[in-house]
Amino acid sequence: MTLPSHDAWIHTSHTLLPRWKSLSLLSHQQSTLPISISRVNQVDAARLDVEMSAMLKEQLVKVFLLMKPGMLFQYEAELDAFLEFLIWRFSIWVDKPTPGIALMNLRYRDERAVEPRDKVRTGLEGPGLTVAQKLWYCVATVGGQYIWARLQSFSAFRRWGDTEQRPLARRLWILIQRIEGIYRAASFGNLLIFLCTGRYRNLIERALRARLVYGSPNMNRAVSFEYMNRQLVWNEFSEMLLLLLPLLNSSSVKNLLRPFSKDKSSGSAEDGTACPICQATPTIPYVALPCQHRYCYYCLRTRCAAAPSFRCSRCSEPVVAMQRLGGVPTE
Repeated sequence: MTLPSHDAWIHTSHTLLPRWKSLSLLSHQQSTLPISISRVNQVDAARLDVEMSAMLKEQLVKVFLLMKPGMLFQYEAELDAFLEFLIWRFSIWVDKPTPGIALMNLRYRDERAVEPRDKVRTGLEGPGLTVAQKLWYCVATVGGQYIWARLQSFSAFRRWGDTEQRPLARRLWILIQRIEGIYRAASFGNLLIFLCTGRYRNLIERALRARLVYGSPNMNRAVSFEYMNRQLVWNEFSEMLLLLLPLLNSSSVKNLLRPFSKDKSSGSAEDGTACPICQATPTIPYVALPCQHRYCYYCLRTRCAAAPSFRCSRCSEPVVAMQRLGGVPTE
């Protein structure tokens, strides 16, 4: 048995060293797990944010109910911008996700600061948005949408699109339409790219390189059926009311509650020409036979159809037929 020469050991080490380096590099690459973010969760987060803004807007609209009619419509763009600013101020500005993004277990990540790094293990680590990204996000989502909404309303009010307008106004109107068309086309292209890659829902996120990633890789999406059950109960209750209300005799209910009414003088001085069911002047006057009391056609017809033994609301006499005022009686 002969021992290998010294040169053989050196030759073997030079042969195995590149393989060892390739294996170590491959093991390092495998430590980074490519995790794809659900596209449905990202779209649902945007929809939930829209619903949250609508809920806040509905509550603010109630504050202006007692003000001058039409005043809120004039400042609707300012109201929308104010709500969007509040959501941005108390979520993204303080490094927190918006309500919809939080419900979907997502958060914003600065994609520019993640790509050069080599110590990413799950594909979810990375810093949040920088101050510049937050400010530009506010400028684009709040200020940009407000300015564009105001510009469209102003151009429509001034009728820049009419051919009788000045050439400058007409050119501005054409420019606005072209900018809107280009933006819509770019948004559609971004949507197609988003469906393929799962990154950047809109153009603002793509321009700022703000990507949505999971906030916690081990957190499951919690589904609560509490609001769904409430909705089902209210739907069934409303359908029951719609079924029962036409069958109720409102005059009987009024006669039952009349002794408890505070204004008893109005009942004694009731107008004989008004319909006893809706208490309004009959639009299509009909009379009940044989008592000859006036009714609205629809009020009398629905009562007779609901109860064949319907009695007159004024004299409690059974109604056997109905006749248009000055016409031929019908059964």
